[in-house]
Amino acid sequence: MTTENNWTAVCGQNDLISDSGICALVNDTQVALFYLKKEQAVYAIANHDPFSQANVLSRGLIGSKGDDLFVASPVYKQHFCLKTGRCLDDENTRIQAWPARIENGRVEVLI
Repeated sequence: MTTENNWTAVCGQNDLISDSGICALVNDTQVALFYLKKEQAVYAIANHDPFSQANVLSRGLIGSKGDDLFVASPVYKQHFCLKTGRCLDDENTRIQAWPARIENGRVEVLI
């Protein structure tokens, strides 16, 4: 893992699973990375589910609700926006979301 201008290189694009999530440890923080191949986009949110208190969000299912792309927690099924970390089912709950990008075949997170 390397850091340049606060962007942290996490893994190679080929390490990602299309339309699914993986977990990476970035600066001692578990980050759930989701790769949407059709959009050539990657999203980074906290892996910790505040409802179940388990680090499981990288194993959730990706979907959409209106314009919001979300991951559904595999435990109690709350939906978290991949762009903002906002819980779509509870306006008082939000998880951390970080900018993420693919640069020259490397996945980078601004954390």
